[in-house]
Amino acid sequence: MKLKIITATALLAAATAAHAGDLKPEAGQTIRLGTVQGAAYYTVEGSGLRLVATLADGESGTPLRFVSTLSDGETTTIAVPGTGGAEPATLTFRRIGDRVAVESGADLRAALTD
Repeated sequence: MKLKIITATALLAAATAAHAGDLKPEAGQTIRLGTVQGAAYYTVEGSGLRLVATLADGESGTPLRFVSTLSDGETTTIAVPGTGGAEPATLTFRRIGDRVAVESGADLRAALTD
């Protein structure tokens, strides 16, 4: 467990701010879903793009890691429940060709932080 926390902390520290839209391969980028923060990156694995997102909330600090290998056109979504009646925050990663786009919009999808 301690190793997971250290790994998540190192990933968060190494993460760079990103412009909303695309992740960069093998470069950690900060993400935020409401009060939950973390980092995401992807690597090329054969014909798939392996997406890794690590998140932790400010209260417990317990990191959660999501891993998904995306083929062209596939998506994966991470959702965090809203608090106090707020809608959940969602972040959708979509593989488009040789890149991974992060979708945000009026449907409460979160975005990469600037």
